[in-house]
Amino acid sequence: MTTFSDLGLAEPILKAVAAEGYTSPTPIQAQGIPAILSGSDVLGLAQTGTGKTASFVLPLLHRVCQQKGRPQPKTCSSLILAPTRELAAQIADSIRAYGQKVRHSSTVVVGGARPMPQIRNLARGIDIVVATPGRLLDHMSTGAVRLDQTTTIVLDEADHMLDLGFLPAIRKILAALPAERQTVLLSATMPRPIRALADDFLRNPQEIAVAPASKPIDRIEQKVLLIERDAKRQALVDVLKTEDMERAIVFTRTKHGADKVAQHLERAGFSSAAIHGNKSQGQRQRALDAFRSGRTPVLVATDIAARGIDVDGVSHVVNFELPNVPESYVHRIGRTARAGKSGFAVSFCDRSERPFLRDIEKLIGKTLVEREDDGPMPSKGRKPSRRPFKPRAEGDAGANGKPRGYRGKPQGPKRPKREDRPSGSEGGYRGRQRRFDSAHTG
Repeated sequence: MTTFSDLGLAEPILKAVAAEGYTSPTPIQAQGIPAILSGSDVLGLAQTGTGKTASFVLPLLHRVCQQKGRPQPKTCSSLILAPTRELAAQIADSIRAYGQKVRHSSTVVVGGARPMPQIRNLARGIDIVVATPGRLLDHMSTGAVRLDQTTTIVLDEADHMLDLGFLPAIRKILAALPAERQTVLLSATMPRPIRALADDFLRNPQEIAVAPASKPIDRIEQKVLLIERDAKRQALVDVLKTEDMERAIVFTRTKHGADKVAQHLERAGFSSAAIHGNKSQGQRQRALDAFRSGRTPVLVATDIAARGIDVDGVSHVVNFELPNVPESYVHRIGRTARAGKSGFAVSFCDRSERPFLRDIEKLIGKTLVEREDDGPMPSKGRKPSRRPFKPRAEGDAGANGKPRGYRGKPQGPKRPKREDRPSGSEGGYRGRQRRFDSAHTG
């Protein structure tokens, strides 16, 4: 069995890893750490919850142990890009944990926080910067940071950065880096734009795939309930009342929907909190801390906000609304079944969401629900008829006692066609007047 000591990491890092309770690396770590230490570009494909963060944080810290001197002011040696503030904060926590015995400097550069403290930190020169693309570009435009001395860049969860529209920003950031650098791209799925990005910016990368693309972890039991939209709230309460529910994340598609679901759960007696983009960074962090500590066992989240939730002990993931992007389903259910545990993912699907369910099943290569009890799924691109056509027998009476096909009162004889009406002197007002005079005069 491979151990961390077999991977060539510096002794201070091995001590920190042991202090965190880890002895054997996961597959992505066992393959990714040596690849990054070799200095080559890396394209890694691994599911959420497989230990991706340590696979790039440990080699970066190892490099800090070997380097001589500090980075120049307003520069950084290594840059990690993340799609959300929560994920950036989670990566920074891992750097502090694994680097507790390494003399290093790191900082987080994200939106939703005051820029001046970030500018002061960057001015000193930083070993490792963890950033979201938008705020990093802001600091680059003002000259608060430059990337001409950056030797390694890591793009974590690149597919989700694509979903959030960060692709133009990522290209600008990569263009500002030196030509001679190491680029590491990690993703749970590999859509075509991400593959194109890899082809443009990675040179002869080592490709690492530790699981089939887009396939959820086998330890997750998946279930789909075909129900009406109005029945979802009660179904959610029923799921959360089960005895094996320890900690749950409930996903919605919209921020407003997350707030409404959280309010409903509070009324039903569940301690819950909503986390989404409209919440301040302080509110999001407090909700996440309460969820992590167990004070709030239910967290209601949107896809974007949930990207930084790396919490062990999540027993249930509930898709209150199915995502309209099938890859998001893989990311959502990956919040459970972590650290070797099993998990349960249940999804509510109303009739309007059935095309989303088809796309998810196609992506993961698995049928999630038997449809015999609910009838066949409507064919894609064609709206089903509201009621089937049934031929009626002629003269068959309806419920009102009138013949079927009855359309109201009889209209009487049809008006004669124009060619059959009187014309010329025989028609119109004058003709009627002459006929009247002829009838009343001798």
